[in-house]
Amino acid sequence: MNFPLRRTMIAGFAAGLSLLLAACLLAPGKFVSTLDLRRDGHFSFTYVGQISMLGLSKLADLDRKNAGPFAAQPCFDDDDNETKRECTKAEIDEQRTRWDADQKAAAAKSKKDAEQAKAIFGGIDPTSPRAAEEMAERLRKQAGWKTVIYKGDGLFEVDFAIAGIIDHDFAFPTIERFPMANAFVVINRRADGSVRIDAPGFGPASGSGNAMGSFAAMAAMDKAKGDAKVPLPEMDGTLTIITDGKILANNTEEGPVIGTTGQMLKWIVTPRSGAAPTALVMLGN
Repeated sequence: MNFPLRRTMIAGFAAGLSLLLAACLLAPGKFVSTLDLRRDGHFSFTYVGQISMLGLSKLADLDRKNAGPFAAQPCFDDDDNETKRECTKAEIDEQRTRWDADQKAAAAKSKKDAEQAKAIFGGIDPTSPRAAEEMAERLRKQAGWKTVIYKGDGLFEVDFAIAGIIDHDFAFPTIERFPMANAFVVINRRADGSVRIDAPGFGPASGSGNAMGSFAAMAAMDKAKGDAKVPLPEMDGTLTIITDGKILANNTEEGPVIGTTGQMLKWIVTPRSGAAPTALVMLGN
């Protein structure tokens, strides 16, 4: 490998890590989610299934990779730049000097990125072998998280259920001291008594708030480097809203269906979904 190519790879690595740190870090896998919304403002919300956290798997993996010991690169004839020849001692010394400089720069960048990543993960070092379990322990302490099991490769199996009154906004998921947690579902109470429900995390990969695009970008970089295929979460689930309020708007395929406790809206969520689920419901009498 020549040094321009080596530096290109280092630059690509840095760009990939910056993308990872700036990206939405959470993505749904297989799941079933239900929102029950009553006219008097009472609601219950459940999410049972998988949540993937890209940073916990990728940052730990990237931290384990290193450049290895110095190895001299081939030298070529000046005339054609294709015919290999034996390197001179001066050329090898120059290669080693550049290699040492690259390693120092990479170490400084890694230290800075580690500090940034730790801040993003609310004080948890994502390169630590215990990072995933620390995140699971933090979730178990929060209201609503009935079960949180880490399955490896950044994948969590969760059972979440919470109930209350919609006199304030609500978002799922939220993680204590985790500012980068992107919401799957957001509920906003309006001043006129209506409630808007959006599910940006269940939309297409290019949509705002969806982490699948970041997963795909990191996988593409791994493929370009010749790494093994990165397991991506397979988004496959359903979101159901049940309400006795007045449905003012929605983007389901079939529209509301009458059920035993009110009208029901249902979205089948896959990577091929055309748009993120959304609905507007009027509460009150």
